[in-house]
Amino acid sequence: MLRSMYSGISGLRNFQTKLDVIGNNIANVNTYGFKKGRTIFKDLISQTVAGASGPGTTRGGVNPKQVGLGSQIAAIDTIHSAGSTQFTGNTLDLALAGDGFFQVGQKTAGGIDNIQYTRAGNFYMDENGTLVNSDGLYVVGIPSINGADAVVTPSGNPLSVPTTNLGTITIPTTAQSMSVGQDGKVTYVDDAGVLKYAGTLILAKFPNPGGLNKSGGNNFNSSPNSGTAILNTSTTSGIGTINSGFLEMSNVDLAEEFTELIVAQRGFQANTRIITTSDEILQELVNLKR
Repeated sequence: MLRSMYSGISGLRNFQTKLDVIGNNIANVNTYGFKKGRTIFKDLISQTVAGASGPGTTRGGVNPKQVGLGSQIAAIDTIHSAGSTQFTGNTLDLALAGDGFFQVGQKTAGGIDNIQYTRAGNFYMDENGTLVNSDGLYVVGIPSINGADAVVTPSGNPLSVPTTNLGTITIPTTAQSMSVGQDGKVTYVDDAGVLKYAGTLILAKFPNPGGLNKSGGNNFNSSPNSGTAILNTSTTSGIGTINSGFLEMSNVDLAEEFTELIVAQRGFQANTRIITTSDEILQELVNLKR
């Protein structure tokens, strides 16, 4: 059998995967906080027909003769470049300017468990005034000290709780208004008109964000190659600042995706032509006996 036929088959499989990734990107062009994917190819092993030889006294060197055996998927990357920021005017719509992630999770007796990470900052308050995302997962932060509301003083954020004591942030349902600062500090005005402190959102950063696993619902999970999450309540280490009243859009560029779509389509067609031509040659070989 011709090696070109099997090379064409490997190309078909790879371009099918590339089309799947492009289709998912286009489907999520308006998904808040979505990070696009990218497909990278690499060649398979090459069959050596003749090896290389070095130069001698009477002849020069000869390069190797090799026939490639097709291609394969090298990587399907997640591109974590920032998406454009859209103004909404909603206090609980939060956009990150930096490399950090919001944390969401499930509440347990010991605090917050099954923590996931997201760039989608469309948050809400539930019936109890606790900050949640659209799936009901609690937004992770450091709640007000000892469960009580601490008055915010000009000296700054009254944080004295270590970052290991993570919990949920709750705004009293009787509050007149609330705000979220760029440092993640959540404050509100109570029914008596007093400004009080509710807690601080805790952001996370990873040494290798490309190693995160997409878990659906705009969320990511850590993996052995993403590194351990670095928690921070400040704007240092490139973790970023929080902009209230804004949302980060998808980083999918439609012009780029449609261009890649055309390339993938033509690549798929070219590989089908390889298979067709190889089949015609095989047919000619079979007809030699006639």
